[in-house]
Amino acid sequence: MSEKLLKKYPTLGCCGLDCGLCPRFYTEGTSRCPGCYGPDFFNKHPSCGFITCCVKNRGLEVCSECSDFQCKRFDDWFGNQAYDSFLTHKKAEPNHLFIKEKGLETFLEQQMERIKLLDIMLKDFDDGRSKSFYCLSATLLSIQGLKEAIKRARERTKNEDIKTKAKVLKEILNETTIKEKVELKLNKPPHWK
Repeated sequence: MSEKLLKKYPTLGCCGLDCGLCPRFYTEGTSRCPGCYGPDFFNKHPSCGFITCCVKNRGLEVCSECSDFQCKRFDDWFGNQAYDSFLTHKKAEPNHLFIKEKGLETFLEQQMERIKLLDIMLKDFDDGRSKSFYCLSATLLSIQGLKEAIKRARERTKNEDIKTKAKVLKEILNETTIKEKVELKLNKPPHWK
């Protein structure tokens, strides 16, 4: 028996993560994640303190809608410059602040634009080994940077095979990271010398 879904937008995590831009959201088969509190969520993620507090106890879509935001749950996430292997954590705080300032609907409009751009990258430029890189790019780079990268890649690869298309788009996205000062690669933690 599945639990009644209480969350309207599974592409946005209560915690502020962009679930709709995650590689597991685009996986086919049993390991596919349905997004935050999406269908069958608790069979894949048996417990989530954010969902319990935000959705179940308070009936909210995202933590930044709460009068107690920013609570202690975020102490280890926000402002912590320590090593974190989960690079998309970097967007949780800016996502919440954006929602607080401009509203959930405006955030979701921008997220849908990012999802559409990710869909283009996956459909037209995925060589079977680039999904995670494209998801990370769609999460961390600016929308304009993503649009320009896709446009440039299309211009440079009109009659090329998928392997070449993927290589060119990844090169352009890496150039965009330099221009935007965004890190898409995992840096080694300080204790790995």
